[in-house]
Amino acid sequence: MSVIAKTELKLGKAAFIHQHLIEDCKRGSDRARFQLYELYAKAMFNVCYRMMNNREDAEDMLQEVFLQAFSKLDSFRYESSFGTWIKTIAIRSCINAIKKRKIDLVFCEEIFDHAPSEEETDAVKLTAEEILKAMEELPEGGRIVFSLYLLEGYDHGEISTILGITESTSKSQYMRAKRRVQEILRNQQMQTA
Repeated sequence: MSVIAKTELKLGKAAFIHQHLIEDCKRGSDRARFQLYELYAKAMFNVCYRMMNNREDAEDMLQEVFLQAFSKLDSFRYESSFGTWIKTIAIRSCINAIKKRKIDLVFCEEIFDHAPSEEETDAVKLTAEEILKAMEELPEGGRIVFSLYLLEGYDHGEISTILGITESTSKSQYMRAKRRVQEILRNQQMQTA
């Protein structure tokens, strides 16, 4: 069971949060649309930014996501929370935009024989901002898998379906991205020390 599904089970009636706003949106209320936008825009911007790795592209995608969500609102059936539903739209929109840019998602298939050194196993105190900045340096394919798994809570089976890759590729990409983020952060710490 995915993290999202477990969370929704814990919340119980999460699918019905903001039901009155959603129903008002379906009836054409601009005020309800604005309220839903206000409730979810920041979180969806963060998703778009992590996927697109660029503020301007993320802002464009955010607008696209809400346009799609509002135009497809009649298909929302309360089978999940509105947040989960719109997040799925955001992720798929970003992946489609990346594919349209004709930049191939490159998934490195090399397997590195790498045992962590003592330095690597030492706990390092980091801020979320430092980790997000290090993520920006990842290759696009690895960054997307890393973001979907670690930050968005998808499991490798779900990621493989979303990206059209194998589950083992998703796992190996995540591990390589994680290793690379650790390496970037170590290098940054050495430079500041």
